[in-house]
Amino acid sequence: MAVETFPRNPGALTLDDVFVVDADVHAHETPAELAPFTDPAWRKAVDNAARLPRRYLDVPGFASGTSGPLPGAALPSLRGAREEIVWTAEQMRRELDQFSIDAAVIFPDFFLKIAGMPNPDYAAALARAYHRWIAEKWVNQDNGLYGVIIAVHQDPAEAVREIERWAGHPRFVAVFLPTCQVYPLWGHRRYYKVFEAAQAADLPVALHSVSGSSWGFPFNLEQFVSAPPAHTASHVFAMMSNLMSFLEQGVPVRFPKLRILFTEAGLTWVPFLRMRLDKEFNENRRTWPYYDDVPSKWIDKMYFATQPIEEPPRGQDLVDLIRIYNGEDTTLFASDWPHHDFDHPRAAFELPLSDVAKRKIMGANALKVFPRIKVPAKYRASGALDGLVG
Repeated sequence: MAVETFPRNPGALTLDDVFVVDADVHAHETPAELAPFTDPAWRKAVDNAARLPRRYLDVPGFASGTSGPLPGAALPSLRGAREEIVWTAEQMRRELDQFSIDAAVIFPDFFLKIAGMPNPDYAAALARAYHRWIAEKWVNQDNGLYGVIIAVHQDPAEAVREIERWAGHPRFVAVFLPTCQVYPLWGHRRYYKVFEAAQAADLPVALHSVSGSSWGFPFNLEQFVSAPPAHTASHVFAMMSNLMSFLEQGVPVRFPKLRILFTEAGLTWVPFLRMRLDKEFNENRRTWPYYDDVPSKWIDKMYFATQPIEEPPRGQDLVDLIRIYNGEDTTLFASDWPHHDFDHPRAAFELPLSDVAKRKIMGANALKVFPRIKVPAKYRASGALDGLVG
């Protein structure tokens, strides 16, 4: 369904007038690409994975698959002929330019599922290879592209070492917390050292979801037989469960300067969870002794990316929900380029928002989360961001 559009007056704000930061795009880290960057002890394993026939986000020994293909998965795609892969930084830059996107934060493709890797040493080796590859091939020049540091939940101490290793690199802007098949959830005390390291480095943590099956909540997707409920559950429930895990373990209190971003679950779950948790807290506040105020006040300090943005028939309905969670200052645009459910910047920009709100959501809020992102000279000269970023 198309986003509701509105007639514009001459001189009205356009995408080209606005600094646009995309909080979620994807590079395609194939085994063949990563093999030269892999530690010698694990190089053979990655070389072997590179010999397998090409598969998308499901390579045995490299990225865990799901419980099985959905019915009809082998039929011709109805999504069109566009290849949903970006192979190089140069390709990414060209394609983002077509959408008026000035800067973008790169997440992996295959390693969205790295939490499903059973061997902690191998998972850590893959993460190290990925960081070397991104640093050398994608963010080694002033191209508006930025990387993330993968935190392997299988080995929190190794995650801390990688954060400390790359924290000084000016183009790594966040610590990526994989949610697909993660166990325990990210609020668990075993990850506190990861949060300490991210906070010390002034790096946000960014949770990112993807579909995948596991015996643990919230990934019981094998009972669905089609994509809409499975995709909804895997993405939205992953964000909800991890946010609640953060809250019940007191993470926002223990790490008061840690910025937390939730990506690829849309926005409409946030007002629901905010209101529901306030009600539950008021009835059971003694079980959460860390807080002197309702959970919504702590959720107000977290950040949420738009993709996959909900597209109600009336754009005002989504704007009203954003208002409920005070989202004008905490919502970030994300496209998920080049995946099948990619959102053009217009999907967020053409909502019935004020010009100030548009500038915040499309780019200024991202600068609060990712202060290392450089603002192009034309926006500094025009004063477009004056007063919008603390």
